[in-house]
Amino acid sequence: MMSGSKVKRAALTVSVLLLSACASQQPVALRGTGDLGVVVERATGQLQVIETTHRRALAQVSGLGDLSHASVVFSRDSRYAYVFGRDGGLTKVDLLTATIANRVVQAGNAIGGAISQDGRILVAQNYEPGGIKAFDADTLELLADVPATYGLDGKRSKVVGLADLPGNRFVYSLFDANEIRVTDLSDPRHPKTERYPSGKQPYDALVTPDGRYYIAGLFGEDGLSMLDLWHPELGVRTILPGYGRGEQALPVYKMPHLRGWAVAAGRAYLPAIGRHEVLVVELGSWKEVGRIPVKSQPVFVMARPDGREVWVNFAFPDNGWVQVIDTVGNSVVDTLQPGRAILHMEFAPKGEEVWVSARDDNKVVIYGTAKRDKRAELPAASPSGIFFTSRAFRTGF
Repeated sequence: MMSGSKVKRAALTVSVLLLSACASQQPVALRGTGDLGVVVERATGQLQVIETTHRRALAQVSGLGDLSHASVVFSRDSRYAYVFGRDGGLTKVDLLTATIANRVVQAGNAIGGAISQDGRILVAQNYEPGGIKAFDADTLELLADVPATYGLDGKRSKVVGLADLPGNRFVYSLFDANEIRVTDLSDPRHPKTERYPSGKQPYDALVTPDGRYYIAGLFGEDGLSMLDLWHPELGVRTILPGYGRGEQALPVYKMPHLRGWAVAAGRAYLPAIGRHEVLVVELGSWKEVGRIPVKSQPVFVMARPDGREVWVNFAFPDNGWVQVIDTVGNSVVDTLQPGRAILHMEFAPKGEEVWVSARDDNKVVIYGTAKRDKRAELPAASPSGIFFTSRAFRTGF
């Protein structure tokens, strides 16, 4: 047995070791993820992890590959950002530790992705090879490879306009095949796909917040293709046919993005391809009820979360401007010039602020939406997409 003095010395040694261990560890601040987000720094292949409450950057994450056309979705608990790179990279980023949790290169040329209703399945849409691939959200294990083949010779089409649907289904368009497809991944090892002919060359698409309507913009004709996902047996319907009839189309310097669409006051606001106009469409009837002249060719047409305003950015050469549309009067009420090459906008979850990326000025500009006043700027290396974790709870985002 140890003597009393030896017991005291042993206890003292253990105490010193414990104190030393505590002193060497850095305290970890507990925080939630509801006000986090990321800014894509396309030139350097990095993400900035940001938080909206104090309008500040928290960390940078490197090693994400080609982010020239990157998109991001979030895990159900909003801890992880899944980054889809143009080079086919799919990267799982831990926002709390600002580290890469996992990464795979799943294609040669990719253009975004989506996450399932239950948060278990990630789906990437690919240009090369054309098709979609499904992955386990925890491990990034490949679950299914669904090629976008068409024609008698089995060519593969570029896939665009991917969106998640209720029931762990995914809807997407085939640019080369003039089709819309719906793939059911409720049993991801055994996907089931339905095919619907669409208009010419669907280039991007959106799904309404309730998951009912899928609308694809068409590059090959004036109009949009719409599929009622509650009644898919009715097939695809053309809406806004010939919206540019009788007018000469303008050169298209950058394709509009329908994913950043606007729904407000019972209407949809959509960018008109090759025109200096925003199209106004009545929900339900899907008939054109107005056009709003804007400064240039719109790229993103995004509604403030309360629907009172729609913010619009533009293609080159007028991509340094942003205009604000009031949805009551359906007219432009403000024109802003945040910087050079405005590529993306993202509203705070309740809409009190909007973050705007100015790629060629290497900064993100933050505006209050009530007075449209500049509140802050954050440095960023060629910023493009801005994504907040509130997207985790929205269908189609």
